[in-house]
Amino acid sequence: MSKPLILVTNDDGITAPGLKALVEVVKKIGEVFVIAPDSPQSGMGHAITVNSPIRIDKSDVFGKIPTYTCSGTPVDCVKIGIFHVLKRKPDLVISGINHGSNAGSNVIYSGTMSAAVEGAIENIPSIGFSLDDFAHDANFLPAQHFARVIIQKALASDFPDSICLNVNIPNLPLEKLQGIKVCRQAMAFWEDRFDEREDPLGKKYYWLTGKFRDQEGAEDTDMAALKKGYVSVVPVQFDMTAHHAISRLNQWKM
Repeated sequence: MSKPLILVTNDDGITAPGLKALVEVVKKIGEVFVIAPDSPQSGMGHAITVNSPIRIDKSDVFGKIPTYTCSGTPVDCVKIGIFHVLKRKPDLVISGINHGSNAGSNVIYSGTMSAAVEGAIENIPSIGFSLDDFAHDANFLPAQHFARVIIQKALASDFPDSICLNVNIPNLPLEKLQGIKVCRQAMAFWEDRFDEREDPLGKKYYWLTGKFRDQEGAEDTDMAALKKGYVSVVPVQFDMTAHHAISRLNQWKM
């Protein structure tokens, strides 16, 4: 029986420790193909490159595993990986392991999750993994353990059509993690602030800062799961229609 073909990408770039950790997991599960940005692309969301060329180059960073760097965004990586390099759809698209949580509204801005959403658009089972730790030397071993469990389950089960999974792992030792909890996205947002600074020429510039806050504190969300030491799994869809608002808008009699 042939091994499943797994496309691996991320948004932290080809040299990110989280990508290396994820490749270590999947190389024992399937036939692996890696295409990742040649530089960090965090916060790119679902951006694609349309006004400049996209360049891809072979890389030996993962030894014998077919690997390419891409000058574009994480979504570009998935698109060009499927339609130009592989020339067929893989059995699974996985993205990560991201440095930092993508719970709550972070899913909108995340390049990691947008790569997974692009897989879902192509109706490919897709998963984005994030560790709630921004440190470059973060311990990815617990995340690897749960990534392995979830990937194997996804390959062996009936994966829902046109969705991807947003998986977030708390920054805890493996023995302190409580398990996996399927939940919904929290109403959690950034309270944006702009730090005004001045460059050596005296010209002002701005640096986006702020705090990420859970606005509801409900118990059935990804934020709550992470706080309680659970790995959160949120099914994500690219259909952004507010279905509940259709009947109300129809009352406008336009």
